Amino acid sequence: MTDRGIHDAHRHLGVLPAYPFYGGPAVHPDVSARATLAELVSDLDAEGTERALVIPNYGVPEPGIAFSFNELCVEAASRDDRIRAGLWVSPLPRDAERTATALALAREPGVRALKLSFLLGGSPTDPECRPGLDRIFVAAREHGLVVHVHTSPGAASDIDEVGRLVEWYGDEVDVHLVHFGGGMSGHIKLISHRFFDWIERGKRVYTDLSWSIGFAPRWLAGEIDRRGIGHDRILFASDEPWGDQPGELARLTAATGDGELAELVFRGNFTELYG
Repeated sequence: MTDRGIHDAHRHLGVLPAYPFYGGPAVHPDVSARATLAELVSDLDAEGTERALVIPNYGVPEPGIAFSFNELCVEAASRDDRIRAGLWVSPLPRDAERTATALALAREPGVRALKLSFLLGGSPTDPECRPGLDRIFVAAREHGLVVHVHTSPGAASDIDEVGRLVEWYGDEVDVHLVHFGGGMSGHIKLISHRFFDWIERGKRVYTDLSWSIGFAPRWLAGEIDRRGIGHDRILFASDEPWGDQPGELARLTAATGDGELAELVFRGNFTELYG
């Protein structure tokens, strides 16, 4: 499967400051974070990664840090054709000026995605966020960009919340649901019906299985085979430095085998979605 190189649809660039998460000491949990294009390319070479979508690193509860890495990602994409860039954006009113600056980069070479995460505030159903969401998705439609959205169980990142973005905008914009719901409840909701229902209704929805629980890739591959749809909507993603590239690769390789589905997941679907 890896003889022609894999395509990684989600990894981060930029080094965050130490932060006292959960009331503990200031730490750097993202121990493999990279600050430069040279370091990133070295990792890609070591892994055998042929193409990658690179997104600003985030996690420290100061959105200005994530915004500050947008130009680094754009520069990486402009200097190396193996790399595509995602731009950090936010629907929060307090981030409107910084998001406008980010959207001004949407025409830069190699930019292919806009990154949303509600871990740093707001929610899809917050009325104050709706105008910002509309602006982000209008920009994505106008520039032909994918909206890349974090999912995880509970609160504003739960698939019950984030799934509304697919309902509202997925007819006209490609929506990449990162982490496939991010946990047990999200996996079951999506695989049992919701993910396939969206596809059958013509929603432009995609996902990756980074962070997924062990049963999910196997079950999803089986449902794709049984239903005959969804094979063109799944991408491999490492989520480095928050994920573990060798582990993510092993889990998804075991689920997809070495046939047509593996070829699409590890290469073909990235090419179609991110170019």
